[in-house]
Amino acid sequence: MDKTPVSLDWRAITVSGRVASGATTLSCGLKEVLNWRLFNGGEIYRQYARENGIPLERTDLSRDDYHLKLDEYIKKKLTSGKNIIVESWLAGFDAQGIKGVYKIFVNCSSNALRVDRIVNRDKLTIDQAKEHLKIREEENLKKWERLYRTRDFWNPGLYDLVIDTYKYGPTETLNLALHTLGFKKV
Repeated sequence: MDKTPVSLDWRAITVSGRVASGATTLSCGLKEVLNWRLFNGGEIYRQYARENGIPLERTDLSRDDYHLKLDEYIKKKLTSGKNIIVESWLAGFDAQGIKGVYKIFVNCSSNALRVDRIVNRDKLTIDQAKEHLKIREEENLKKWERLYRTRDFWNPGLYDLVIDTYKYGPTETLNLALHTLGFKKV
């Protein structure tokens, strides 16, 4: 298999989405097809949380300066990187005003489906998954609102493409993203 990165009109792609929206599935699919490097902000944060004994849903316990540094790291990657995909909740928000970046927001309009994905992925009960989803999003939004003075991180107007993964499955989502990026199969 050819490992040469696929050339597009874009230098970088961001994939943002709420918990269990399908952002990781899409970013991994893009990485596989395009052979671009993937930076996953969620995985970077998970490592920090593990190292510091912070439960994933308790963002309020993590240091503000850590979040600011992580977002600066993402902005730096997006400003100077080529053939990269950056996935994180705020990657598209962080990319505002940076040239050559295609911003994708992945949403799942069905909370029941998001809960089901968490149950299957994390092996939680339905009640645990609902609670995890609620607390994790509330805590993140509270912290980010305080740090950035906005709650408008997922305004569709900030993105080049918004995909509802309740309406489209993983393959359809990937194909839609590739099509709008201008990818042509050889």
